[in-house]
Order: sequence, then C-alpha cells, then structure tokens
Amino acid sequence: MLEHGVGDVDWLEIVSENFFAPGGRPWAVLERVRAERPVAVHGVSLCIGDAGPLREDYVARLLRLVARLEPAIVSDHLCWGGLDGAYAHDLLPLPYTEEALALVVDKVRALQDRLGRRILLENVSSYLTFAASTLSEWDFLGEVARRADCGILLDVNNVVVSAKNHGFAPETYVDAIDPGRVGQLHLAGHTDHGHVVIDSHIGPVPASVWALYRRVVARMGRVPTLVEWDEQVPAYERVVAERARAAEIEAEVLDHG
Repeated sequence: MLEHGVGDVDWLEIVSENFFAPGGRPWAVLERVRAERPVAVHGVSLCIGDAGPLREDYVARLLRLVARLEPAIVSDHLCWGGLDGAYAHDLLPLPYTEEALALVVDKVRALQDRLGRRILLENVSSYLTFAASTLSEWDFLGEVARRADCGILLDVNNVVVSAKNHGFAPETYVDAIDPGRVGQLHLAGHTDHGHVVIDSHIGPVPASVWALYRRVVARMGRVPTLVEWDEQVPAYERVVAERARAAEIEAEVLDHG
C-alpha cells in the first residue's frame, strides 16, 4: 500500500522489534516513508515492569534503531512480560504497588538516560487484577510519568476494555490523567464476549471508544492520534477513513470548545 507514497496520512507508527534487523526490504520501505513523514517507534517487548534490570541486548538494538531513524516518538507499554529468562509474549498488567512503582521508575529513568530523550508509556488492556494492588491503575500510571519524567501514550480503547472488565468508569480514568503528560493517543476496536472484552484490534473503532475519545480531546486538546487495526485488515482506504473520522471528531470538539 506504500508503493506510491504514504498518501493522506500525517505520520506513521512502526513496531520497534520489526526493524531491529539492520537491512532488507522493510528498512528500504521505511526509509522512503521516513523521508516523507514523521515516524513513531512503538515497542511491544521492552517489558519495563519485569523484575531485574533492563535487558542490555534489547536496549542496544533499540538505541541503534532510534539513532538511525530519528523518530518523532519512542514508546512502549507499561507492563511486564518475562521472568527468569522466560518470555510470555504478552503485555501483562502490573500489581499497582509502591514496590512496583519504584522498580518501573528507576528503569524508565535509566532507559531515558541511555536514549537521551523521553519515552511514552502506554496503558495496557487487562483481564485480571492483583489483590496486592494499593493504587488505581490511573494513579499508578500518573505517578510513573511524574516520578520518571516520562510521557504517556493513552490508549483510549484499552481504557474502555479494562473499564468493562473491571467495573470502573472509563471517564474516571481519563479525567485523572495529567494532559501535559500525554504525547500520543491510540484508538482501536475490541471484541465483546459478554463476560469479558478482548483488546482484539479487529474492526472499526466502536461507538464507546469514540465517545471516550471526545472526552479526551476536550480535556487534552490536539494530540497525535493513531488508529490500530491489526486483524482482518481491510483495504487501505478503509483504515484511512477511520483516521479521517478521528480528525473530524477532534475538529468538532475543539471548535465547539
């Protein structure tokens, strides 16, 4: 779809790990895209909440990618995913405790020192909670951003998914987030099975996510917004139409405000 340029989009996002290898066709296409538009780098396996120090092999590859690409944004997820060398290949929620908070803050600071720039951390969707948690998820995320002096990638769909799974009001979550810390937004679809809602990234953005997005824009103003569509991906033009819808809503909300 990018054979003739990036078309009617303002910027694009890549998955960091897909470009850790130094060459090949993916890099050739990416460099063409980067010449036309800003690119954001979004990781899925930093696992900033894992016990223990940062993984040096991972950090080294991320540093090479960032130095070569000079992306507009570098982000990953506020989660854990491995233990004792075993990797779960999933974005697992943390226990929201002071101990976990201190661990994450130290590692974010260390990574930002290495990168020489701030990163954004994304809230993940979740399907369970920890009995040990003493903080709400939104307070935990906010404290990580404040203490580590990093930014937030607020995934609006993930807020809706977790709110339905855990019985809290999604408005409470977004109203607690410091707008000054939010550097990017994600929108996506989900699958509602009744007893559980799955962050599937299938289909267009649902009404519940659009409604919360309106509230986020009203509080936070104009923030770079990405539409994720990872399964059963339709024609490029259909995905771009979702992006256009986000821009329309942003304009409606800000013009009204």
